[in-house]
Amino acid sequence: MSEISSNHHRRNRYRFLVIAAIAFAFAGFGVIGFARGQAGQTAPADPRAIKVHPMPTSAIRLPVEGKLPSLRNATAWLNSAPLTATDLRGKVVLVEFWTYTCINWRRQLPYVRAWAEKYKDQGLVVIGVHAPEFLFEKNIENVRQAAKETLVDYPIVLDNNHAIWRDFNNEYWPALYFVDAQGHIRHHQFGEGEYEESELILQQLLTEAGSRQVSHELVSINPQGAEAGADWNDLRSAENYVGYERTENFASPGGARPDKSHDYTFSTRLQLNHWALSGDWTSGRESIVLNKANGHIVYSFHSRDLHLVMGPAAPGTSVRFRVLIDGKPVGAAHGVDVDEQGNGTVTEPRMYQLIRQQGPIMDRQFEIEFLDSGVQAFSFTFG
Repeated sequence: MSEISSNHHRRNRYRFLVIAAIAFAFAGFGVIGFARGQAGQTAPADPRAIKVHPMPTSAIRLPVEGKLPSLRNATAWLNSAPLTATDLRGKVVLVEFWTYTCINWRRQLPYVRAWAEKYKDQGLVVIGVHAPEFLFEKNIENVRQAAKETLVDYPIVLDNNHAIWRDFNNEYWPALYFVDAQGHIRHHQFGEGEYEESELILQQLLTEAGSRQVSHELVSINPQGAEAGADWNDLRSAENYVGYERTENFASPGGARPDKSHDYTFSTRLQLNHWALSGDWTSGRESIVLNKANGHIVYSFHSRDLHLVMGPAAPGTSVRFRVLIDGKPVGAAHGVDVDEQGNGTVTEPRMYQLIRQQGPIMDRQFEIEFLDSGVQAFSFTFG
C-alpha cells in the first residue's frame, strides 16, 4: 500500500501526553472514557438532537505545534466562500481531513457534526478538507452529494491535489487539527476515538479566545447505520483494496491479470480474509470492473459489518446485485443498502453497507452477485 492509503484505516497510532494530563486532572470524576470506535453511514444522527452531560473544568497545557497553513491552494469550496488563515483569525478552528468513502471518517463524523452545531455561536469554525483517495472522489458533484447525504453543512475545502494535505504534513484520514484564535495549531488527533478529550480541548480554546458562554458539558450522540461505532472486540478483518496495485490475499487461480479482461473462478470455501472473483472482470490499478453480467465477488471475513466502495463504471447507469452470506439470503444480517433478500442497486460511487450482523460474530463467507455488467469496485472495509 502507498503511505497515504495505508494510513486510511490506521486508528490512533499516536497518543499524546495531554491524554494523561486530562485523566489526571479529572481523576475521581469517572468521566474519562476514550471510545475506540465511532459510527458511519445511512441514517446520520441529527446534530440538533444532541444530549449533554456535565464535565468539571480544568486547564490543559497545550503546546503550540505550528501555524495554520494557508488555504489558498484549494481546488474549490462548498458551503462557504473561500476562507484564508487571515479570515479565520479570532476564531477557534477545527480542521478535519476526510474523504467521503472512508469508514473511519464516517464513524467520526457524528461527533464533528455535533460540535459544529453546538459551538458555532461560541466562536468555533469547522472546516472539512476533502482530500480524495479515489479518482471519482475528485468530482465536485460527488462530494456535494456525499455532503448532502451525510448532513455536512460546515465549510468544505476541496483539496484534489493534496496541496493543503502537504501543507499540514498530514498522513491520515481522518485527522483533526485544533487551531486557537491566534492561528496556532495547539493539538491534533489522528484516527477515530478520543472524543471526550477533543471536545474538552475545543472548550478550552474557546474559553481562551474570550467566549463567556462555553458549556462545560459534553455532547452525547446515538449514531445509527454506518455511523454506528465498530464492534472492535469482534473485528478480525482489515480494509482491503481490490485493484491489483494494493490488494492482498486474492485467491482466484492464477492471480490477478492486470489491465486485461479475464474469466475468473474461485474455490467453494476461502481462507479467512481471502477473496476471489468469478466471471469476466478487468483488474485495474485501483479497481475492478465487471465486463459481463452475473459476475461474483466472494470474501471470507470476521466482523459485524461489511462495506464495499463501488459505483457504476458509466455515470448515470445502475447495476443490480444480490448478497449472500454462507450461501444463504442475508435476512436480518442485511446492511442498510440491501433488503432482507439481499437485493440492492449500485447507483452512485460511494461506500455501500452490505452486512450488519446481529450476532454471534464468526468467520463467514460473503458473496455478491452483480446481475448487470458495468460495476466498478474499489475496496472492502469492516466494522
